[in-house]
Order: sequence, then structure tokens, then C-alpha cells
Amino acid sequence: MRAPIFQVDAFTDRLFGGNPAAVLPLDAWLPDATLAAVAAENNLSETAFLVRRGADWEIRWFTPTVEVDLCGHATLASGWVVLERLEPGRREVVFHSKRGPLQVERAGEGRLAMRLPRQEPAECDPPPALIRAVGRAPCQTWLGDNYLAVLEGEDEVRGLQPDLAEVCRLGERGLIVTAPGAGGAGDADFVSRYFVPQAGIPEDPVTGSAHCMLAPYWAARLGKRALVAHQVSRRGGVLGCEDLPDERVVRLTGRAVLYLEGTATLG
Repeated sequence: MRAPIFQVDAFTDRLFGGNPAAVLPLDAWLPDATLAAVAAENNLSETAFLVRRGADWEIRWFTPTVEVDLCGHATLASGWVVLERLEPGRREVVFHSKRGPLQVERAGEGRLAMRLPRQEPAECDPPPALIRAVGRAPCQTWLGDNYLAVLEGEDEVRGLQPDLAEVCRLGERGLIVTAPGAGGAGDADFVSRYFVPQAGIPEDPVTGSAHCMLAPYWAARLGKRALVAHQVSRRGGVLGCEDLPDERVVRLTGRAVLYLEGTATLG
């Protein structure tokens, strides 16, 4: 069996930046073991698989080791594949996922926008493993699908070398670290990094789903709904964030760049 495969760098306007995702449109769902094997072979943060559902698509995401129930950058990449390669006349597309329908639409000037489920974190005490992972107690700690550790400044986030063995002791939850942007013209409102070695991803280059927590936190702290975010991993990425509590979503905007287009042999 053969299937088209695309590799797209998401949340960037330059090749080899942002977060690479593989996208494979399929005629029908294959066994989970096959999907997992393909994702392991690709060895990217996520591989997205798509199957048509009427005018929409079903979507599933796999890391090299596990299936996840929400992935932002691979959804943005999948939107790019549908709107630019599979159905280039369309303005928007809906993906049906385990977390509900996810819409991706054209947002002008080469950008795409998507709506992801909003998550308002709750403040908590940092568990000992988090303190050991960061090397000190954060200024604040919040809990949602992941732990969110707030540090004092951008330089701390950029320079952090976490103890990944301790991050693994957080269980299924990954670790987001964040701080205000350094300030100045063109700088971000906030910066972040994301570590989830327990899912086979020591550091995720740019993480859309992490901003389901980050956007509500920073919108409340800074007193504005529209924000610019930089995920300051080695590859780096830029996200526009809009917190929409009345709609229970966050709206994320970004660009995407095609790296690879070909055919995969699946067995």
C-alpha cells in the first residue's frame, strides 16, 4: 500500500524553522500498529493521519512512541496540506478529532488560523520533581493537561537545561516553562518552551496545544486578549494568540512551509 506524504514546517515562515510535522492522507484507517510504526519511522514530534468524512476530515496524531489526543502544529500542517495541495480552492477545513472539531482557515498574508479548545489552568504547588527538573522553585506553578512553570524572565527560559529524567516523573503531563518577553519593538508578549520526554519528545520545537493554557494565562496577566508568542527552542517559532473565553477556544495563527512531498510505502 502507498500513500502521499507531506512534511511541513509549522509556525514559521522559513524552511527548517518551526516544528516539522508529517501529514499522510489515507483512503481509510489502517491498524493502530501500522500508524504507530509509520510515526516511529518518521521520527518527528508528530505525524498526522487524515481520512475523509464528507466535506471534512478525521485526524489522528502520533508521536514516535504514543498517540496523543491533541496536537496544534500538526493540525496547522494538515490544514496547509488540505488547503494548498488537496483542495486548493477551499478557504477553511474542519478536522474531527478525539477533542472535537478543529477548524483551520486562511487568515491572509499566507497565514493560517485554527481554533483549539481553551484550557484555563489552576494554580498549584510545584511537585518535587518539577522543582528538581527546573533546578529551583518557579515563580508560579499552574496545572492543566501539562504543568506550567512561570519563570522571571526570557533569559531564564532560553537558558534552561531541565533534568529530563525528573520531567518524566511528572507522569503523563509535560512541562511548559514561560516568562514575559524581553520587551522592545517587535518582541513577543511572552516566550515559552515545552518538554515531554515521556511521549518520546525531549523538547518540542513549537507546540500549538501548549498555548491552549498559555494564551488564557497571559491574557489574564497582561490584560489583553491578542498576544504574540515566541517558542524559543533551537528551531523556534512564532504564534499569534487570541483568547476567546466566550467561545471556549484559543485562536492561533501562524505560517507553514513545505519541506517534503512524496509517496510512502506502508506495507
